[in-house]
This record gives sequence, structure tokens and C-alpha cells, in this order.
Amino acid sequence: MAMDLIDYTIVGSEMQFVEVELDPGEAAIGEAGAMMYMQDGIQMDTVFGDGSQQASGLMGKLLGAGKRLLTGESLFTTVFHNEGQGKRRVAFAAPYPGKIIPVDLGQIGGTLICQKDSFLCAAKGVSLGIAFQKKLGAGLFGGEGFIMQRLDGDGMTFVHAGGTLQEQVLAPGETLRVDTGCVVAFQPSVDFDIQFVGKIKSAIFGGEGLFFATLRGPGKIWLQSLPLSRLANRIIMSAPAAGGRSTDQGSLLGAGILGGILGSDD
Repeated sequence: MAMDLIDYTIVGSEMQFVEVELDPGEAAIGEAGAMMYMQDGIQMDTVFGDGSQQASGLMGKLLGAGKRLLTGESLFTTVFHNEGQGKRRVAFAAPYPGKIIPVDLGQIGGTLICQKDSFLCAAKGVSLGIAFQKKLGAGLFGGEGFIMQRLDGDGMTFVHAGGTLQEQVLAPGETLRVDTGCVVAFQPSVDFDIQFVGKIKSAIFGGEGLFFATLRGPGKIWLQSLPLSRLANRIIMSAPAAGGRSTDQGSLLGAGILGGILGSDD
């Protein structure tokens, strides 16, 4: 299926959104709940599958839906298409602080492997598939599980990285060891594996987990400084309702003591 050629603008610094400009007849696909706003003339349709299999019959739709189900996503995808007479815009917002990464699949070989929760939106025609980790270690201990998301096509796609974004091109044979949750995306030419930290004392008391990801070039990789799982764990640890410990610091009249008294059920 031919890709729609879309123009875009990324707005903001820490909490970004991407505004996609569609010519009449063009369309974009978005992850469920990612839409921020759309101009008059943009029509929103929910389709079964990934939005790229609409011309291949029932089996194609079932295949696209099955791929999304395996990656933990919804069976349905939202398609935004311009039914107006002129250019119209639709915007997609990042779900938490970080950076939106624009990737032209046609310039990196047509395929991008990414964490399953990082996809934000793409040009209509980009196929959302699955990428199985071939090595058992990567599947069991890779942080995001055995299945990652595979984006195929030659159009624009947008993925989200938490915190600060780091882009790096690995030379052939060059190796980088990374926290498993900090890997956002990489080209399929990059070898992805999971390695034990090596020392029992470091594994138990180091606070960095038992395993880290090993990325070996050649190819481009995208890393994030704040994985969603790390952010969620910090919030849960600090939530008294979930058994966490309050870290408020203040005077007797501040939120530390007075807030705890006023917030008590007793």
C-alpha cells in the first residue's frame, strides 16, 4: 500500500506533541488515546487491525489485529483522514514527559524495531507488526518481554521516548550495554541481546537489576533516560495509599506534617 506523504511540526520541549498536516485525501494512523486535537474537515474512523490492511480482505484485517493483540495493544486503530478541500491538521500528544522522535522509514531501510508502548502515530500505509526476540534471554529478561513492535514501510512514523533522548549510530562490531528499559528503538541490523551483570553482589545490592541489554552494531539506536516503568515505580513507592513512604520535606506547618494530619482518615 502506498504511503501518504505528510508534513509535520513537533511542538514543545518536555511535554511535546506532533502536529500532522494532511492534504485532501491523505490520512494518518494514531495510537488509541493519543489524539490531542483535529481541525474541521478531519474525519476519524476506527478500523480493525493496524490500518494498513484495508485492501487485503478479511484475513488481512485479522492478521493486522492479531499482531496488535500480541503486542498488548488494542485490536483497533484510529485513522484520521482529510475530507476537506484544503490542508487540515491533526495533533498527537506524548503520554508523559519526553521527546517525540520522527523517523522516515524510507531513509533507514524500511523497518524500525521499537518498544511496544513507544509508538505514537504514523502516515497511513505504515504497517504495525511484531518482532519476536530470537534469543531466549532477550525474551525472558528484556524488560519489555519477548515481543517488540515492528514498523514497516517507507513513510513517516513517530515514536516517544521518556526523559532525554539519546541517538547513536553503532559501527560494525561496536557494543553498548544499556539498562533494558532505556532502549526505545533500533534498526533491525542491530543485534539485541540480554546479558547477566556478572557479579552476584552487584546483582543483589547494585540496584540496577540482574540483566542489561547489549546492543551490537552496525545500525542506529534510540535510547531514553526515563522509561515509563521506572517513572511508575517511583510514583508507586511514594504513594502512601499503595504502601509507599511519603518523602515530603517541610516545616511543622508544611505539607510534611500538616498535610499528613489533614489527609488522615482518623
